[in-house]
Amino acid sequence: MQELFQLVPAAYVVLRRGNRVLLQLRQNTGFMDGHWACAAAGHVEAGESVEAAAVREAAEEMGLRVDPRDLLPLTTLHRTNGGDSPRAQRVDFFFAVSSWAGEPSIMEPEKCGAIAWFDLDKLPDPMPEHERYVLQNLAAGTLPAIASLGFTG
Repeated sequence: MQELFQLVPAAYVVLRRGNRVLLQLRQNTGFMDGHWACAAAGHVEAGESVEAAAVREAAEEMGLRVDPRDLLPLTTLHRTNGGDSPRAQRVDFFFAVSSWAGEPSIMEPEKCGAIAWFDLDKLPDPMPEHERYVLQNLAAGTLPAIASLGFTG
């Protein structure tokens, strides 16, 4: 019997203040350390909705209380890092939010070296390719509802 294809789902929260987004500098995670990335993002846990994951990640990583009704879907990004392993196959759900309770703070200092606000048209380097793709297309007004990255053909 052939094994079923698997995807790793993740929720990304793009915290916005006008044309600015809050990013975190990743450290000590073993993945994209030294890169600026969305301030709140992470894997969807078993039995958890993607909206609940987004709300949880905003609380865990930035200490923010986000009402799920304030999450604005931006895009769903199907991507691959190459290979057939489930860890290489991803589906990322990006949400924007501009209303929350609390002030963004580093809640996991072992994983986050800094947070900073950036203009969407002046994003820092380096950034994960898939996040830069989403934010640049958001800034340009060309972000599709569903997108794919890393596939050939």
